[in-house]
Amino acid sequence: MELRKMTDEQLIMFDVDSTSKHEILEKLAGALHEKDILTSKEDFLKAVLEREQISPTGLEAGLAIPHGKSTSVKKAAFAVARLKNGIDTWESIDPNNKVQLVFLLAIPDAEAGSTHLSVLSELSTRLMDKAYIDNLMNAATPAEFLAALDSRDTVVEEPQEYTKTVLAITACAAGIAHTYMSAEALEKAGREMGIRVITEKQGANGIEDAHKGAILKEADAVVFATDIAPKNKERFAGKPYVQTRVAEPLKNAKDILNRALTNPDGTVAGDENEDDINASSGNKQGLLAEITQAVMTGISYMIPVLVAAGLMMGIAKLAAMPFGLVDQIHDIKYATHSNELFVILHHLDKFGGMIFKFMYPIFGAFVAYSIADRVGLVSGFIGGVFAAGLHYTFWGVEGGIPSGFLGALILGLTAGYVSKFLNEKIKLNKNLIAMKPMLIIPAISVLTIFFLNFYIVDPVFGGLNALLSDWITAAQGAGNVVLASIIAAATAFDLGGPINKAAGAIAIGLAADQIYPLTARVLAIVIPPIGLGLATVIDKYVVGRRVFDANLRVAGNTSLLLGFIAISEGAIPFMLRNPLITIPINIIGAILGSVTAVLLGAVQWYPLPAVWGWPLVENLWAYLIGLVVGAGFIAFANIFIRFAILKKNER
Repeated sequence: MELRKMTDEQLIMFDVDSTSKHEILEKLAGALHEKDILTSKEDFLKAVLEREQISPTGLEAGLAIPHGKSTSVKKAAFAVARLKNGIDTWESIDPNNKVQLVFLLAIPDAEAGSTHLSVLSELSTRLMDKAYIDNLMNAATPAEFLAALDSRDTVVEEPQEYTKTVLAITACAAGIAHTYMSAEALEKAGREMGIRVITEKQGANGIEDAHKGAILKEADAVVFATDIAPKNKERFAGKPYVQTRVAEPLKNAKDILNRALTNPDGTVAGDENEDDINASSGNKQGLLAEITQAVMTGISYMIPVLVAAGLMMGIAKLAAMPFGLVDQIHDIKYATHSNELFVILHHLDKFGGMIFKFMYPIFGAFVAYSIADRVGLVSGFIGGVFAAGLHYTFWGVEGGIPSGFLGALILGLTAGYVSKFLNEKIKLNKNLIAMKPMLIIPAISVLTIFFLNFYIVDPVFGGLNALLSDWITAAQGAGNVVLASIIAAATAFDLGGPINKAAGAIAIGLAADQIYPLTARVLAIVIPPIGLGLATVIDKYVVGRRVFDANLRVAGNTSLLLGFIAISEGAIPFMLRNPLITIPINIIGAILGSVTAVLLGAVQWYPLPAVWGWPLVENLWAYLIGLVVGAGFIAFANIFIRFAILKKNER
């Protein structure tokens, strides 16, 4: 790719005298607009600034590559600013980076998956070469700068003979810049060390430069520089490996290659042959980091299921609203109704509910996959089936309460570690090796999950349910505020899990007997998903940057929608990712909102928490104030706590 074809001398600025990132971006966007690249400077600049909140576009060695994709961009292009004085406040992957050279990429929205990634990866890899950067910095005129952009006269000193071969996989959550820069950093370090490094990029464009064939046998070691679970890891069975974060090679590429060859984290488990299946117990990634990566992987695969389920149910309920059937369309009588529209909406609503049931099986399967690769998929899936309560349906058990997200987390992690342990420790004759992944590991790991669920997970959550039922019942005479707090806390605790359902059963019973209204219950259902969804929308305005990653922002949009139609499960991805943060904040927010509404006089006797049930609330103004208080607390508490954690990690 010739980079000069995507810019122009009028788009290259030297000696820009500014110390403000926003001012520099505005100047570059203005230059693009003057060259008729943009239909709207303001719309494009907004897209660039929104992208700035996602992750750092400042790199190292004085570089920054901000970029934006927008419908206001007519054709892919970029503008360049070389600053008179560097800026040390530009957020960068290297905290000591002083930005002096800025490339602003303008990408048409229609090319977001092609030109955008190609240009960004090409720039990223070229800018890893110090000589290349020097040529750009020393160019005296825009014409010389253009020539230097595509200059390939920097010769890499190739060793007479490579002594070792290291394969690498790089992958970041977004699958864009860091994926390619990490790959280039490893390859560059390898050339300097006399090590042949071959990288596979698992980015937003899928798998690029896949490792296959003879090179898999020739490799001496493997580096997994990934923030998500690498795909097809079993190809490297028996190879020494190092697992690290995707950004780490940008700083310590040589150390990582040395570790892979001399002091690896272990050997990759697989099913190639007897000798290859020896994973070391000395995985230096750390248990907490491994669990975190497993949960992130599970969530990334679960979110599309959640979104699909919510959309199906949302479409059905919203379409039924004009007929006054929002909360009745699920009734079995509409399955054979004379109105064909009602039949379709009924089955669409049921279809969404069915998809929801597979949320935890998918989560559990890929949590286990992240830990144990393919051999963990089956038992992880079965663990998720138990967590979703599908076993009660298949076994004809009425009144069974599923373990929900906590059960999925416990069973998914157990399935992964049991499968991994079996894969590492079981030794078989070469003629029988195929039995291990196909028979022995699935049988033992699934049996383990069965007994764990049968004797611990289901009984523990059943016990919690009974305990909570007794607690709530005993609190009936404790006063409005206390009872509202207990019901709200229990409802918000596990979002559709056993404790939530126990609170619902008691609260509905009290309302049916006209003892206590459902105000606290219905508010606590909608406050967590609305609050968490709101947090993903306003975080950049509150603290000036994004505090949620791309996956959780997608989940946040879904959570906000599902909150208004009273499907609290929309907030589950946040609980799975950060339970110690999310659960307490949800509980406090639900209590604050519910108690506020109750004290102000809001009363709701009907189990209608969705937006269409709000007109039935007495003193609706008080109800809405309570909703704002609770959701607002959850949104701001999440933003500030997560922002503080990000800043601490950066330091």
